[in-house]
Amino acid sequence: MSKKLTMLILVFASVFVFAQGGRSIIPFNEHWKFFKGDAQGAEQISFNTANWTDVRLPHDWSIFGPYDRNNTTGSGGGYLPSGIGWYRNSFSLSNKDAGKKFFIEFDGVMANSDVWINGHNLGKRPNGYVSLSYDFTPYLRQNDLNVVAVRADNTIQPASRWYTGAGIYRHVRLVITNPIHVDHWGSFISTSNVSAQKAKVQIQTVVANESSASQTMDIRTRLITQDGKEVAVTQSSQKIEAGRKKTVVQHVNVNNPALWDISRPQLYKAVTTIIVKKQNVDEVTNNFGIRDAHFDAATGFWLNGKNIKIKGVCLHHDGGAFGAAVPLRVWEKRLISLKEIGVNGIRTSHNETAPEFLDLCDKIGLVVMDETFDTWNAAKPGAQKGYNLYFTDWWERDTRDIIMRDRNHPSIVIYSVGNEIHDNLNDSTGFRKYKMQQDLIHSLDPSRPVTMALFRPANSHVYDNGLAAIMDVVGQNYRENELIAAHEQHPDWKVIGTENTHVISQWLALRDKPYMAGQFLWTGYDYLGEAFWPRIANGSGLFDKTGQQKLNGYQRESWWSDKPMVYVTRRESTANGNTWNSDWTPDDPDIYTQADVQAFSNCDEVELFLNGKSMGVKGRTADDASPRTWSIPFEKGTLKAVAKSNGRVVAQQELKTAGKASKIVLTADKLSLKNNWDDVIYITATIVDEDGNMVSNSDTKINFEIDGSGVIAAVDNGDVSSSEPYQATSRWTYKGKCVAIIKASASEGRITVKASGENLRGSSVSINVVNQ
Repeated sequence: MSKKLTMLILVFASVFVFAQGGRSIIPFNEHWKFFKGDAQGAEQISFNTANWTDVRLPHDWSIFGPYDRNNTTGSGGGYLPSGIGWYRNSFSLSNKDAGKKFFIEFDGVMANSDVWINGHNLGKRPNGYVSLSYDFTPYLRQNDLNVVAVRADNTIQPASRWYTGAGIYRHVRLVITNPIHVDHWGSFISTSNVSAQKAKVQIQTVVANESSASQTMDIRTRLITQDGKEVAVTQSSQKIEAGRKKTVVQHVNVNNPALWDISRPQLYKAVTTIIVKKQNVDEVTNNFGIRDAHFDAATGFWLNGKNIKIKGVCLHHDGGAFGAAVPLRVWEKRLISLKEIGVNGIRTSHNETAPEFLDLCDKIGLVVMDETFDTWNAAKPGAQKGYNLYFTDWWERDTRDIIMRDRNHPSIVIYSVGNEIHDNLNDSTGFRKYKMQQDLIHSLDPSRPVTMALFRPANSHVYDNGLAAIMDVVGQNYRENELIAAHEQHPDWKVIGTENTHVISQWLALRDKPYMAGQFLWTGYDYLGEAFWPRIANGSGLFDKTGQQKLNGYQRESWWSDKPMVYVTRRESTANGNTWNSDWTPDDPDIYTQADVQAFSNCDEVELFLNGKSMGVKGRTADDASPRTWSIPFEKGTLKAVAKSNGRVVAQQELKTAGKASKIVLTADKLSLKNNWDDVIYITATIVDEDGNMVSNSDTKINFEIDGSGVIAAVDNGDVSSSEPYQATSRWTYKGKCVAIIKASASEGRITVKASGENLRGSSVSINVVNQ
């Protein structure tokens, strides 16, 4: 490594160290070298990386493509490439850190990762979703560079039914502690006896003494509110022998607790300090929430004394154009959009998600079904060489790490140990596999129930062979009538829909059956993979991959949101069948003479106007879920829907017949940007006519230019069949729109983004780059 790069790393480490007592946490995302392909001996210190590429983590090399229907990932992996990737980085030690413990933590490496430090192998991990931690203290060089090497291999395909990404696609950090320290994921905070007046908080801390002598220490834990007020302190004394670990359990009563809730997600911090001979030798901080969440067989899900229907969605881990290396702002934008239309729950489908994703659910107020695996031993079509190859040897360690990492998140209310498992569940082997996972989770976190997403239970006989009876909560994918019948035969069973479609009957099954705790729609957002060429993405979302709300999203909003809304669409018949479009611009107005119109609304009545003339008022439908419908003559002009509740206008929508496409309008979803890997801005380019009406049936290529302190990180559109590259400066519009996603390249300044297209007037938008 060059002297210049070494200095950069030393400066980077000194600037971005986060110190907690005797603990230092150093982000380790910068200045990595990457090579796509295998490299014999690349783990050795002296290996030459002169021809390798400079990358910044998180990094998903597969999303760079190209798309190819012959790629071995196939339909599951979205036809993107797989293979081997190598990463290397280095760091130097400070003399003040002599005698300390050193760990490297990866939030996820896809897949079959091997990690080395100075040529010594630290371990291998097949599962690309789990977070990893390695102690590399014995192999460090005090007065020289220390070289970290990582090999990630997802060559064996097809390995997944959806897009996985490839490489070190999540964050990495170095952690330095004293020999006496809180063990990795060694804190577990749980709450009980929760009410508005009082709550009991239990803090369980595993303390490791890796010094050469027995030590007596004090363990002090402070509870701090979201606004920084200390509300409780507890302290315990403990003697721990050299080379041993002990679990210290502390209890604190909190008066008038600020409860974590969907509507007001209040968080606390538990700050645990280890004190030896009046010196703070370690300190860890964990966010947690005080809440009572439980499932009831007769009445479903309860949160803080309120009976709540979980209105959830399933989400895969990709971020559209970013692949698996997803900036946090992308998730923030997505989760807020989902919550705004009435979603209050997320199922992590079907794997461990990034830790910052769960942090967001905590902060935004979304309950979570935390899921571990898509397969056990039996393979699934499209993923014959996936986790099923490793389940027997790795399920216990992977499950243990998932639960221990995630169990402090108040958003998590239930765990799932499998999705549509194809193993035989009608024999003792299947029983044992489920029970061993449930028992392990109970031992690590007794505060939450366990389920799994059952697949065709009538065929597998799990409703009558005893398996469902041992589940904490019975979860089933689709076929709601089977789950309803099972509960009515076994009214002591707690039940939940773990995966559901968008049709009305499935919503009514949740709405009208008090014992149904909730459901998770497939899916909240369109996702990469699980599609057949030329499609490269699955289009089942309430939103497309760029964040545009879809027809199903508006329908669901009319059922799930408390905010008054109305959304109008018209039917158009084409060679490919009927489509519903939210516009008043038919493809051929000369032959489009009669319009079938529907309106989604949660209001008492909707009145439709065509060019100012009323087309009739429609009240709530018999099932209070179906859309209001009209059949009216088409004429160019303005279609307007006016929604009323209690006799008052509370929502309205207006559609106008668009003219010829004439210009591009650029809009930014926010106007300031931080120079931070996790921050992005979405710039949407919309084709409009002279009067500003969107021309959704006019698609063309949009060219983007950028000036100033930023870069075009990616481009995309909502077309699930578009295999254009994401790392580009142009994109075809889809239904009149496409996006450019911008990142900052300096700590301050201004960014101007321009867009142009053939026979269209261009547009521009400016963004401020601000200090973090």
